[in-house]
Amino acid sequence: MARYSAYESISVDVNEGVATLEFHRPDVYNALNDDVMLDVSRAFDEIQLDRDVDAVVLTGEGEDAFSAGADISEYAGPPEEHAHQEDRQELFYEMYRKPLECHAPVIAKINGYCVGGGLILAMFCDMRVAVEDAKFGVPTANIGQIPTGGSNHRAIELVGEAKAKELVLTAGFVDAAEAERIGLVNHAVPREELDSVVQEIVDGIQDTGRQAVKNSKRALNYAAETSDVESAREFEADLWWEQFASDERQRLVDEFNEGE
Repeated sequence: MARYSAYESISVDVNEGVATLEFHRPDVYNALNDDVMLDVSRAFDEIQLDRDVDAVVLTGEGEDAFSAGADISEYAGPPEEHAHQEDRQELFYEMYRKPLECHAPVIAKINGYCVGGGLILAMFCDMRVAVEDAKFGVPTANIGQIPTGGSNHRAIELVGEAKAKELVLTAGFVDAAEAERIGLVNHAVPREELDSVVQEIVDGIQDTGRQAVKNSKRALNYAAETSDVESAREFEADLWWEQFASDERQRLVDEFNEGE
């Protein structure tokens, strides 16, 4: 089991195979400043070393926001004062991808506003469950910027080109019902059901072959990110044989046959 660090702006709690990562900046709607981003990146690196983790739940403190996105104060001023931004954006891209590349499925538990960088981070999670009064948007054009961190490609993967363009080019917001309709979130639920719905997903993950889940995530990620169908099939076949050769597969098949 990994040894988890102390963090300044987030917390990581691991209990019975579930890692809960929570932002702790409710006074600024859990905005993602550099400290938060570095803490999140480090936390996922530690989770990656902990193969006892079956699922990760990512959420924000309070009832107002999952995350309202980047701390805009860090972008103020003329461009010559931001020579570091190119390197910074590359680091942000690497951080945004951490949930997607994590060995365990990652669920964004969205309890309010999910905007800008907060939405980008949620999009790179495997699943998203939101309260019905949550709001989603990418209002970067309102501050003269464009989405970054690999978010354009990821948004098109999730909702299609037309909807992605509508969200970005109008800098508008959609509610949770619309986000569910277009495939941006898996479930939009009453606030009082948020915990139970996320727990049902976690239970479903933990009730299956745990290594099979992790290998399935690898196969799905590869298929989603390549346009080469044959390459995806070959990668899938390699993973299938790896899983077939596992003790887990033999044990679960035996249990299934004995239960018939």
